[in-house]
Amino acid sequence: MQPIDVVVLTKNSEYLLEKCLAAVYENVPIKNLIVVDGFSTDRTAKIINKTNETHGNVKLVRVNGSRGRAREKGIQQVTTDWFMFVDSDVILGRDWFKKAEKNVEKNIGAVWGVNIDLVPNVKDKRILKLQSIIARLCFSLRGGMHDTLIRREAVDGIRIPEQLHAYEDTYIINWIKKKGYKTVIGDDIYCLHFKPPRSWNLKNGVSQAMVEFRCGVVYSHMYEYMFLYPVFMFQWFIHLSLQGAQELLQP
Repeated sequence: MQPIDVVVLTKNSEYLLEKCLAAVYENVPIKNLIVVDGFSTDRTAKIINKTNETHGNVKLVRVNGSRGRAREKGIQQVTTDWFMFVDSDVILGRDWFKKAEKNVEKNIGAVWGVNIDLVPNVKDKRILKLQSIIARLCFSLRGGMHDTLIRREAVDGIRIPEQLHAYEDTYIINWIKKKGYKTVIGDDIYCLHFKPPRSWNLKNGVSQAMVEFRCGVVYSHMYEYMFLYPVFMFQWFIHLSLQGAQELLQP
């Protein structure tokens, strides 16, 4: 397969962005790196400029709006037959693209790599294995865009509802399926998902949960996905026991 465009969404992503982009360039043949930024106020822009100085193929687009709008804008910039979405809070596994392209067939519209959510200070392999199982189940129910190889033809003409700041991945996966393509979980491809430090703050955690509920249940009608909410709360209890309530209550 020829080099592909890679779309990365950012907003105040400095905490992991350099490592994220380094892993992308190491594991994916890139024609253009398309960064869709939500008007970051931290060092994100400087990191992007530095990356462009090194590689010379970075295109920066700024979008003020939901994640759904940002993904749609990114798709509109794509010029290659296949492209990738890579979230700015993940690190791709080794040989990601080389392994992913083995899953490409005429009826395939998207190849997804398992995203393993890392809980701070938890390195137990049994828990990481459980995270992988949960991630696969999540994808089967709602899809995912953390690290996804997509056939551009399969998303031609897509218009993602503006209100989808979450579950925009569900909309994209369903669109691809309606086009007559299959979406698959790639063999032995994955990314490590490092949620932003602010995600482990109680106030922001509750706010994110409300967004998930509104976009998932009210807008997307993903009622079956609600059964996984207790599992996500269990992650919080693990972190609570390790970090203590004081950190979670910080503003």
